[in-house]
Amino acid sequence: MYRMSIITLLAPTSLRSTVNISHATRLALVHDMAEAVVGDITPQEKMPKSEKARRERDTMQFLAGTMLGSYDGGEQGRELVELWEEYEAGVTAEAKFVKDVDKLELLCQMVEYEMADAEAVKAGERDLWEFTHVATEIKGDEMKGWADELMGERKRWWRELGKEPRFK
Repeated sequence: MYRMSIITLLAPTSLRSTVNISHATRLALVHDMAEAVVGDITPQEKMPKSEKARRERDTMQFLAGTMLGSYDGGEQGRELVELWEEYEAGVTAEAKFVKDVDKLELLCQMVEYEMADAEAVKAGERDLWEFTHVATEIKGDEMKGWADELMGERKRWWRELGKEPRFK
């Protein structure tokens, strides 16, 4: 659940001149707060973006208002909502970076799930290739590089099993 935050903390030094890593880490943590309640809804689930956004917005309003509304005059809750809205808007350098991190984290999960059951991969019963397209959606050079390394690792692993990995 907090892997995105850890990835932001491990950001390459080259990003530190353009991205406030501490702020990016806060965005990643808040992003995960909504998903902790709503779930990590993927495009493969065919849920309309508007419905996903509504669920996450309602969750953040609940956390900020109902749960934290009376704490510190509601300031902490308002700040959480502001961070979440910044991430969702995806306009700041930090939000753009964290959106890339979110995609990289999905790719990490994909590879882990495949590697967790090599026998199923060998038998043709596990192939999560439909998520590989996410690598092409990463915009920042640093995270593109990490995604390329991960996809290369996946490719080598599949070939060690005598299989050819598919990519979307």
